[in-house]
Amino acid sequence: MMSDTLRAVLLGIVEGVTEFLPVSSTGHLLLAERFFGLGDEGFWKSFAILIQLGAILAIVALYFFKLYRVAIGALTNPDDRRFIIGVLIAFLPAVIVGLIAGKYIKALLFDPWVVCFSLIVGGAILLWVDQIDLKPREHDATRYPLMMYLWIGVAQCLAMIPGVSRSGSTIVAAMLLGGDKRSAAEFSFFLAIPTMVGAFVYDFYKSRAEMTSDHLGLIAIGFVVSFITAMIVVKVFLDYVTRHGFVLFAWWRVIVGTLGLIALALGK
Repeated sequence: MMSDTLRAVLLGIVEGVTEFLPVSSTGHLLLAERFFGLGDEGFWKSFAILIQLGAILAIVALYFFKLYRVAIGALTNPDDRRFIIGVLIAFLPAVIVGLIAGKYIKALLFDPWVVCFSLIVGGAILLWVDQIDLKPREHDATRYPLMMYLWIGVAQCLAMIPGVSRSGSTIVAAMLLGGDKRSAAEFSFFLAIPTMVGAFVYDFYKSRAEMTSDHLGLIAIGFVVSFITAMIVVKVFLDYVTRHGFVLFAWWRVIVGTLGLIALALGK
């Protein structure tokens, strides 16, 4: 029987590695639940959401000075104010869809079969995007047009289907709308901050009465592990995609999705 501490560490690693890569952290966590018995109980389902804050704080730490400059500049600089408004505009569609349909999406689509098919389809889309000859017009995520922010936010709603990937859908949308690979990835990181902080607050509020001191200790372990792992992954990911594109992550998705389908077909 796996100890709770080891389970917290493993889920923290899965979260930190997959949250900002275009491979779907939710999909990987659901498959980990199904095939390895990780996170398959009530507390652990909340745990997987709550430790996302660790990954988000990794982004805040890595981009602290840039985010601080924008926050201070918003008082006097219209470009900085426009960027903050752009992030809020991109965040809004997910809030609306989540409030209207979130319960139904979880009930109908949070299924390992859906995850596996979504991983494979998403991998095919990443391969396609990597092959087409895009002509980037936007090279700074803080200076995208407002309508571009809105359409990226609409694309983020697709990630409510487990296996689609929040970062994958927003990065692909940004690139198809004229962003280069690096700025598309960076805006995906920035958009994750309000999106996942909102998910953390909502889930913690719902489950607060059930939290024990042991639960809080396990969350702290997963939080720290996801923070450290995400710090390393984000640094490596940005340099890698700028040079090599998304082929590695596309095949990662296809292989994991295919292995998952084979295991499900065998009744695992």
